[in-house]
This record gives sequence, structure tokens and C-alpha cells, in this order.
Amino acid sequence: MAKSVAERREIVEKYLQRVANGSAAEVMELFAAEPTLEDPVGGDVKDGRAAVEEFYRSIQDLEMSTTLREFRASGDHAAAFLFDVATKIEGATMTVSAIEVMTFDDEGLVTSMKAYWHADADMAWS
Repeated sequence: MAKSVAERREIVEKYLQRVANGSAAEVMELFAAEPTLEDPVGGDVKDGRAAVEEFYRSIQDLEMSTTLREFRASGDHAAAFLFDVATKIEGATMTVSAIEVMTFDDEGLVTSMKAYWHADADMAWS
């Protein structure tokens, strides 16, 4: 059975918490068996569990925080959300404001994720 709007929001909140503070394995607990990931849209599509997990492994050791700014659900199996991710790099903080669109299976596992952001417009350093 499809997840409710409130349940999908909880999944997104859990996802953002794990991206900021968890391991790649913990993030992958939220994904279906054969997910796809495109971050950012227009870049390479990571297809399959190993490729998606490698993406999260590449960022798991960074010092990050995330802030959910907006959430919208659509239909029975999708959600879009606007969030900020702040990453500390060599004494500075890079903040990216992105919109992600996720689709979910009936168990609430992520089947696809697309991140919409552009370095020229959505990234700031402080």
C-alpha cells in the first residue's frame, strides 16, 4: 500500500538526517533494490544499488547539515522538496539550495531521486 503524505515527509526527513549525519549504508536503508539517482539533473545517472551507494559513500565523511525548507507530495508515490545542504570545506561553508524529486514503492522505499540545482545559481560560499 502506498505511503501517506505524512509518511513520505517522515521518509524525506529521515533521508536528510542520514545524508547529513549517517553513513552510506544508513542512507541506502531508505532505497529500493534497484534505484536510480541523478544529482544534479543533467549529470550522470547512477543506476542500481551499487552505483547509488557509491555516490553516498563519496560524501559520507563530509561535515554537513541539512534544512528542509518545503515539502510537497504528489499522487501516491512521489514527493518533491526544497532543502539546503551546508558543507564545511577547508574553513569555509558551501551551501547548496536544491529541489529533489523522489518516487517511492508501496513500502516507502525510494525508487528514484533527481536533484535540481546548478552551481551558478544555487551554490553560495561563506
